[in-house]
Amino acid sequence: MKFSSIKGMHDIGPPEVALWQRVERIAREVLEGAGFSELRTPVLEEEALFTQSVGNTTEIVEKEMYSFPDRKGKLLALRPEGTASAVRAYIEHYAAPGGAYQRFYYIGPMFRSERPQKGRYRQFFQIGAEVFASSHPFTDAEIIHLAHEIFQRLGIQGVILQLNSLGCKKCRPAYREALLQFLRPLASKLCEDCQRRLERNPLRILDCKKEGCIAATTGAPTVFDHLCEECWAHFEGVQQGLKRLKTPYEINPRMVRGLDYYERTAFEFLSGELGAQNSLAGGGRYDDLVKDLGGPPVPAVGFAIGMERLISLLPSQASQEGAGKKVYVACLGEAAQRELLPILSDLRRAGLTVMTDFDQGSLKSLLRQADRLGTDWVIIVGEDELKSGQAQVKAMKGEKGQTPVPLSGLLAYFQGKK
Repeated sequence: MKFSSIKGMHDIGPPEVALWQRVERIAREVLEGAGFSELRTPVLEEEALFTQSVGNTTEIVEKEMYSFPDRKGKLLALRPEGTASAVRAYIEHYAAPGGAYQRFYYIGPMFRSERPQKGRYRQFFQIGAEVFASSHPFTDAEIIHLAHEIFQRLGIQGVILQLNSLGCKKCRPAYREALLQFLRPLASKLCEDCQRRLERNPLRILDCKKEGCIAATTGAPTVFDHLCEECWAHFEGVQQGLKRLKTPYEINPRMVRGLDYYERTAFEFLSGELGAQNSLAGGGRYDDLVKDLGGPPVPAVGFAIGMERLISLLPSQASQEGAGKKVYVACLGEAAQRELLPILSDLRRAGLTVMTDFDQGSLKSLLRQADRLGTDWVIIVGEDELKSGQAQVKAMKGEKGQTPVPLSGLLAYFQGKK
C-alpha cells in the first residue's frame, strides 16, 4: 500500500527547509535579544482551553478545530493557535499569586481544519511571542516593533502595519450596542455566517472578507466614538511608542482580529504580495485572559507570525545564505575511505558541512552527486593520492579548478575557506 501525506499537511525537506531554519534563527536572535525565553507546549490540550479562550462564536471553534474524545471520553483538541497554550503554561508553572513578569516565545505547528490554499495549510507553523504582567502601552509598541524587526532582518519589503483599539470591558458594550443598531436593518444583506454572528458577536462582521458584507457595513460606527478615557490614553501611548521606535503604521478602525480574547491594542501586518490571504502576522492585548483561564489578574500582549506565508515572501536563493561552506569527500576505494574517515570528523568540528557517500564507487558518480548537493569543493582521494600523500581539491563554484593539498594539511586549508 502506498501512502501520501494528509490533505493540507505537507512535508518540508531540502532545499526548502534551509529557508525555515533561516527564519527560525533570525526570529530567535531578535526575540532572545529582547529577553524572551523559548516555551514549548504540547500540541494537544483540553478542548475547553480553546473554547473558553478563543471563543465559541469564532470560526476557529465553530468550524476549524480538530477535537475528539480520548479513550476515557475527555475532549481534547489539537492547538489551533499558540496564545491559549502559553497562558495555560504560564498559569500552571510561572505565575506567582499576584502575577509574575515573563517573556516567552514559541515556534511550532498549529492545526485548523480549513480549506487548504496557498500559504494556508491544515497543519501550519507559527512564531509567537507573549509578554505577561505588563500593561504599559510601550510594551505593546515594543512587541509590535520586534515582529517588524524580524521582517526587516529577513529583507521583506512592503509590509504594512495596521493598528486599532478594541476598547475594554468598560467601553466596548456601548460600541457593541451602537453597532447592533446599525447592523440589524442590514441583516438581509449579510452573508449566512454574519447573520449568525449578528447577535452573538457583531464585531466579527467587520472582519468579514466577503464583498457584500464589506459593502453593507460601509459607514458603520467605529470604536473610536466610544473609547473610554483609559483606552484612549493607552492607544495614544502605543502610537507614541511606535513613532519613537520608527515603526510605520496606519490606523484601521475595521480591524478586529479573529479571536475573542483581544481588547485595547489589536494589530496586523499585511503584505500585498500574498493575494487574498494577505495577513502575515497579527496580535494584540488580552488583559483578562489569564484571569478568565483561572490565573491571577495579569495583563498580557502578544503576536503570532504565519511561517508559511512569511517564507513564501523570501527569495529562493536565501536558502543558501548563512548555510556555511560545503565540502564533499570523494573516497575512491576502501583504503581511501579508511584514511579520510577521521579527516571528515576534523573538518566537521571546524564548522564545515562535510558530506560523502561510502557506497558510490566511480569518481564520475561522486562528482555528479556533489554537484547535486550544491557543494563548494570536492576532496578527491584515490590510490594515486594516497601514494603521493596529496589530495586533489576541486572547486565546484566560481573559478573552477583543482589544487593539490597534503592530506595532513586539509584541515588547515579549509579552515581558511569558511
